[in-house]
Amino acid sequence: MKYKFLYIGVALLSLSSCKTALSVSNIKTEKNISISADLPEDKAFASVIAPYKAELEGKMNTKISYTSVDLNKQGDNSNLGNLLADYTLEGAQEWAQKNKKPAIDAAVINVGGIRSTIGKGDILTKHIYEVMPFENEIVIVKMKGSDLQGLFDYYAKNQKNNPVSHLTIETDNGTVLKQSINGKPIEMNRDYYIATSDYLALGGDNMSFFGKGEMMVTGIKMRDLFLDKFQQNPQINAPTDVRLIFRNKKNNSNE
Repeated sequence: MKYKFLYIGVALLSLSSCKTALSVSNIKTEKNISISADLPEDKAFASVIAPYKAELEGKMNTKISYTSVDLNKQGDNSNLGNLLADYTLEGAQEWAQKNKKPAIDAAVINVGGIRSTIGKGDILTKHIYEVMPFENEIVIVKMKGSDLQGLFDYYAKNQKNNPVSHLTIETDNGTVLKQSINGKPIEMNRDYYIATSDYLALGGDNMSFFGKGEMMVTGIKMRDLFLDKFQQNPQINAPTDVRLIFRNKKNNSNE
């Protein structure tokens, strides 16, 4: 047996010694072409994409609504944030009615998902794409009233201006002073239906409290909903009500 292994070893050694050296192909350096304004336009390519470009620009620059005030996302009760939270609730409510589901009680979205603001004047399609460039969808989370305490504790701890709809939260130094849905106290044993984004429902922005609920997927893209809502409202009436109150607020980095 030992001779068998010896023969195998000799054979492998002979094979390895017979290998020829790898030859390296000649390498030629090419000139880098920088993409800048000085680069000549490819006229053939430009002519192909021209009609598509014109169609896209036409759609993006189409007026869909109007606002007499700037729509911003700054502050604890930003008018754009509250408006989009209201639209989220409305869209979820329409879906619930169509699919014979319970009514939606409230909505929560994240201010970080609002990527731009809308200035006073005409609102164009492209503005909604700038505000909401992501592909987030609306989901509905069914939660017991007792589990909603995690939501209120989240706002008390973080004091972050994530917009809400049909919710009122007042805190002071990390303690919840008042909490209500539709102006009513929370019923611990009742089921509540909260509209939010799939990002938040899955724990985004540290909203782990949603994990205690049951998710219902709507398939509604938030951007598509917002486009529809702005088109349905030729004159935007921005919300001015107070929903989040952070007393003795610590200095944190709200959007």
